[in-house]
Amino acid sequence: MGSLFRSEEVCLAQLFLQSASAYSCISELGERGLLEFRDLNPKVSPFQRRFVGEVRRCEEMEKTFTFLQQELRSAGRVPGPCPESPRAPAAREALRVQEQSEQLAQELREVSRNRASLRGRLRDLRQYLHVLREGQRFTSLPVGPGVPADLGVLFVAGVIHPWRVTAFERLLWRACRGYLVASFVEMPEPMEDPASGESITWVIFLISYWGEQIGQKIHKISDCFHCQVYPYPESEASRTDTITGLHSQIQDLSVVLEETEQYLAQVLDKVALALPTWRVQVQKMKAIYLVLNQCSFDVTEKCLIAEVWCPVRDLTQVQDALRQGSVSGSVSSVALCSHRIPTSESPPTLIRTNKFTAGFQSIVDAYGVASYQEVNPAPYAIITFPFIFAIMFGDVGHGLLMFLFALWMVLYEDSPRLRQGTNEIWLMFFEGRYLILLMGAFSIYTGFIYNECFSKATAIFPSAWSVATMANRSSWSSAYLATHPSLTLDPNVTGVFRGPYPFGIDPIWSLATNHLNFLNSFKMKMSVVLGIVHMGFGIVLGVFNHVHFQQRHRLVLEFLPEMIFLLALFGYLVFLIFYKWIKFSAADSLVAPSILIHFIDMFLFTSNAENLPLYPGQVPVQMVLVVLALASVPVLLLGTPLYQWCQQRPLLEGQEAGNSVNATKEDVESGGHSPDAKHLDFTEIFMHQAIHTIEYCLGCVSNTASYLRLWALSLAHAQLSEVLWTMVMRNGFVRLSYVGGVVLVPVFASFAVLTVAILLVMEGLSAFLHALRLHWVEFQNKFYVGAGYKLCPFAFAPDTWE
Repeated sequence: MGSLFRSEEVCLAQLFLQSASAYSCISELGERGLLEFRDLNPKVSPFQRRFVGEVRRCEEMEKTFTFLQQELRSAGRVPGPCPESPRAPAAREALRVQEQSEQLAQELREVSRNRASLRGRLRDLRQYLHVLREGQRFTSLPVGPGVPADLGVLFVAGVIHPWRVTAFERLLWRACRGYLVASFVEMPEPMEDPASGESITWVIFLISYWGEQIGQKIHKISDCFHCQVYPYPESEASRTDTITGLHSQIQDLSVVLEETEQYLAQVLDKVALALPTWRVQVQKMKAIYLVLNQCSFDVTEKCLIAEVWCPVRDLTQVQDALRQGSVSGSVSSVALCSHRIPTSESPPTLIRTNKFTAGFQSIVDAYGVASYQEVNPAPYAIITFPFIFAIMFGDVGHGLLMFLFALWMVLYEDSPRLRQGTNEIWLMFFEGRYLILLMGAFSIYTGFIYNECFSKATAIFPSAWSVATMANRSSWSSAYLATHPSLTLDPNVTGVFRGPYPFGIDPIWSLATNHLNFLNSFKMKMSVVLGIVHMGFGIVLGVFNHVHFQQRHRLVLEFLPEMIFLLALFGYLVFLIFYKWIKFSAADSLVAPSILIHFIDMFLFTSNAENLPLYPGQVPVQMVLVVLALASVPVLLLGTPLYQWCQQRPLLEGQEAGNSVNATKEDVESGGHSPDAKHLDFTEIFMHQAIHTIEYCLGCVSNTASYLRLWALSLAHAQLSEVLWTMVMRNGFVRLSYVGGVVLVPVFASFAVLTVAILLVMEGLSAFLHALRLHWVEFQNKFYVGAGYKLCPFAFAPDTWE
């Protein structure tokens, strides 16, 4: 968890791998997932690299595996996951896997081909048998007009697709002019269509005709309609003998087909057992060779050289992995990891997370991956994000429903049914289950603060307001009470207000007619106070960046003027809010001055006679604060560029004298450093600082106003909840008889559906997005750059950092 506050130290190192043990060493490193390899051959084509042959062999094996998997699926079998993660195969083991997979693939092809042939032959025999059986019904045939009686009758028999029967019969009649007798009957059992694979009830036809020319026409028409024509014996004895022979052939073919199916099932069992392990092994093998293709080859030392990004704390594990890989590779000498390579390139960012912190880290990474060694906002967002969300979503009932939903996901997080869902929205909810859990818990807390549970107040403690005292000690008459149904409590009457409510807002405010005005004032000031505290905390976090990167001048030239600007203007506004709460009571509330007018007069360097000061000497103090805020702007604008220019000036003069150790060959040949380049560097620094100054000064104003969304969303959520209760649920309590009890069931169902759909899903998503914006824009821009890139270690298993 130490790296959660700041990314871990990552170094650039070299690996010297002997050719004989390089494969096993990379395999061991891939099992542990420690290093990110750099491509040392960026200009070399993938087809010209050293291990391109091995990669192609792996791809050929993957093609074979794809064929085996398709055969399993066509047989109705789904290959299961690999029970355990096997290691990458050695050279001999890879050859054995290749031979066995190709042998199984060849057996499957042959057996499948034989089975298809046997099925086709058996289908033809059964169709022929049905044709002969149906043909025996025709014992006598009519003779057409004009045809001699002694002319021999011929037959054409076969099967046709049922969709083509009508067109086939019509064309036969027109082409043969009626010199035939055609009979059509459906086959008793459906059979498979060899073209589409569907089960179809074929139609048997038997055509008797006279004359060879008519027969030729019938055969041509049958071929056009893709009919299966079978020979039809003319005599009854020949048909009986043919049927007997067909029965014998069908029985023999059925036995052979059954044995073929059994042998095919045995081959498929072997494939289903071995295929998951083979796929994992070949995938690992291919990944290893792809990494080896990124290494450079030293001809003199006969070894492979790799450059890797490695966490410093894992260097010992890398040495141990290389040692084990060398031993497993049957090499006497051990591959070594060299010393660190000095580099000016920014290393990748590595922040180790677990299942609890991964969701919060994902929120930060969506804005931008932290720069190397930069302060990580994620650990602070674990508290601030759910709390800011809960300010806008404060309701005990809604927060409890959200909390229970997230708690269910947390308790059953190891269930494969929940983890392996295909719905992207569900997977997004499941990955953020701990975030939703905290959001629900914080919403319950703020709901108790607001004293709202499904928009209704709860009297946990006795109310601090006494209505009876107000009625007994007032001059209200019966006529006055009759004409004034709504009355306002006056806290100035002795005994009406007995002190503050112990926790949260007094429930009597839910009955008051001016409760919305009270909540408006309370939540608006609360939003401003929390927003300024949140922004000030972000500026303070920048101190840790300045100290860590040895930029202590930025503490004076950036942090100090930023804090002065924020506190002198908006910190003073927070002071005025608390001072007014403490100074003025209910007795003198009518003469309390307006903070907003004082704040406006502060920028105008004036005072308003109608708006009394809050404390003596307020105007001079406000003038001093505005001057301090304005004076901090030029310091923030010019401080850092002038400091860096003063620091670079001696270095530039040394380069012009030829004494710089960083002078390149081009600088020496050109006779020194160019003045234009010096001017360009200072200009870039000044422009960058000017943009930062303008963004910060304007952002302090706009960001403070942006936190008012806490007030707006909180009121919107409360009002929507109250409207839903008033328009739906309260109607179910109108009738308290038996009929009202029956009506209450659909009313409550509607109330529950609308609560989940509108207040939990839609309002929850709205509050989540606004909390996300407040963290990304208002909070993180005070200290967070987010210009880094993640460390992507070479690993076979899922990411070991998470």
